[in-house]
Amino acid sequence: MVASLRGDALELHGGPGSQRVSAVVTSRTEFGSRTSLPVVRAGRHWLEVISTKLGNGVHGFVRRAQVHLTTNPLAIDVDLSRRLLRVWRRGVVVLRVPVGIGAAGSSTPIGRFGVTDKLSGFNRAAYGCCILALSGHQTHLPPGWSGGDRLAIHGGGGIGSAASSGCLHAREPALRWLMRRVPLGTEVVIHP
Repeated sequence: MVASLRGDALELHGGPGSQRVSAVVTSRTEFGSRTSLPVVRAGRHWLEVISTKLGNGVHGFVRRAQVHLTTNPLAIDVDLSRRLLRVWRRGVVVLRVPVGIGAAGSSTPIGRFGVTDKLSGFNRAAYGCCILALSGHQTHLPPGWSGGDRLAIHGGGGIGSAASSGCLHAREPALRWLMRRVPLGTEVVIHP
């Protein structure tokens, strides 16, 4: 499931029923997309969600009544050891593509993330045709890096090798397929 805000802002709580607010998200991301939060676990009154406003591996809790819920049949997993990205639709692999991963010293973080934005024409020389921004953050940026800390799937060299600054690199046909078919809020699991 994917949660989207009913209002302009939404508090992410530290636990179900908790009064502690860990972060606040707005209805639009920093890149202007509609905020879509992958749901990790659903309770009767509370939902556990993934958000870029929280650190890698940290989930927030939102009141079910404050969001709209939609079903997303897709999920993505990335096997870092095989340097392989797979898109699943209801338990069946519908796309399998090789990817470049983070180099030694700036390895791709593992964990559960979500697709937050789909961007086209954004610095094509560096990122290729398309970018699928993820909720995760690169915690081991190379010295002098000025491109921000957000993880993404985008174009670039080193397909099938460990050569990036932490992001996942894919070929243009795969990126265009992902841009057309993968909705915002799709869960992305990156594992060793």
